Amino acid sequence: MKSLINDVNYEPHFSGHETFPLRHMWLKKAYEAVAHSGKKSVFTNEDAIIDFGVGKNMVASIRHWATACGIIESVNGTYRSTDLGENLFGNNGLDQYSEQYGTSWIAHWNLAGRSKFGARATTWFLAFNQLGEYSFSPSQLLSSIEEYLEKKSPRIKVSPNTLNRDVNIFFSTYVSKQSSTSLEDNAEPMLAELGLLQIGANGLYEFSRGPKPTLPDNIFLYTLVDYWANAASNQSTLSFESIAYDPGSPGRVFKLDEDSLAERLIGLEKSTNGCYQWSDTAGQKQIICTSEFSLNQALEIE
Repeated sequence: MKSLINDVNYEPHFSGHETFPLRHMWLKKAYEAVAHSGKKSVFTNEDAIIDFGVGKNMVASIRHWATACGIIESVNGTYRSTDLGENLFGNNGLDQYSEQYGTSWIAHWNLAGRSKFGARATTWFLAFNQLGEYSFSPSQLLSSIEEYLEKKSPRIKVSPNTLNRDVNIFFSTYVSKQSSTSLEDNAEPMLAELGLLQIGANGLYEFSRGPKPTLPDNIFLYTLVDYWANAASNQSTLSFESIAYDPGSPGRVFKLDEDSLAERLIGLEKSTNGCYQWSDTAGQKQIICTSEFSLNQALEIE
């Protein structure tokens, strides 16, 4: 399976958030600013601070997160909303008031998964896909990033301060202020509600592996379609092991246990009207794609 982050043309990113974790309503605010403006300077003009109601650095952070999460994109220097942004926050969007768990899950996917948008969040991808441990310290994550950079290209130099800041913001993105003594800001991080990361009794951070009851079926299907298109677009079948364990796969990015993942995959035949079918023949578990299914179609299933 190919991996975007290991592509020779991929350039790692460890900045842009201005040391602010993603917060509730930021993605919607960015979408609205871009959808209603269409100006190149929507994030940099003198009115941006007033329009967003935050400081200059935080405006830059909002732009970064909205881009990394796939809500907006820059085309020829002008920001515009993506199809995903419209599907979530548009006039007929699925989450016009940015209050659904699904929006948080899809933001996490675009940061930590195989999606092209995650190219702006290297630490997020490496943490969820390269670390072999479910319990780890910030220094262990930092060492994993440094090892990745050394293997990818020794000529890529990133300052220790930049890496340290990025690692700190990674943890702040998923751990609520009540659980973290290092989070200085009192605003609740958007992705903390997903419960993917917590602080264990030993003081180490731990991934929470198991069923994810707040993950909507349509968002799970969306990520499977996205993963399949990027990992194996020329294949009509995809093994259970790949979906569960490959870097950038839904099972790995969402930390789903095997039983929970299998249950979701088995249910796809009904929800997709047979476009995706579960097969378990001679111990070989896989999903069969009988006809193409788009990202937009995935979001529309009930």
